[in-house]
Amino acid sequence: MNITICSGTGSAPNELLAFDTALLKAGIIDYNLIYLSSSIPAGSTVERKQFIASPDEIGHKLYVVIAKQIEIVPGNAAWAGIGWTQEEEHGRGLFVEHHGNNRLQVQHDIQTSLEFMKKNRHIKYGDNHDELIGIDCIDQPVCAVVLAVFQAENWSI
Repeated sequence: MNITICSGTGSAPNELLAFDTALLKAGIIDYNLIYLSSSIPAGSTVERKQFIASPDEIGHKLYVVIAKQIEIVPGNAAWAGIGWTQEEEHGRGLFVEHHGNNRLQVQHDIQTSLEFMKKNRHIKYGDNHDELIGIDCIDQPVCAVVLAVFQAENWSI
């Protein structure tokens, strides 16, 4: 399975529109998001790139791990990040998602979480990786999102 790491930020008149704008900038548009927990299946590759929505998939389910931060207070910032590690031999691994108002804190939380989770498992994982994005709140709500996109799926009828 190919898993895409993408991110975006948005600013808009309200929180929902800021989130929608951030998703649009990440390439995620017109899907029904299905939030996953944090396991990477065996045989997976994780790649950072812009997600390109298919026009044929409007309304489909999209399976994602998501980190999202919304900020409404001018002068504050919204930061979101996803970290991951994978076993080299089989490709299975872990995702963690964190959010907050400070890049360094989000990055620290990601690394701390990955290290703790790796110690609790009997699997030899590789290096830690992360993707973070942030935006300053100036005069209207903002949102930062990072997503690990697994796959889209049509609804069974």
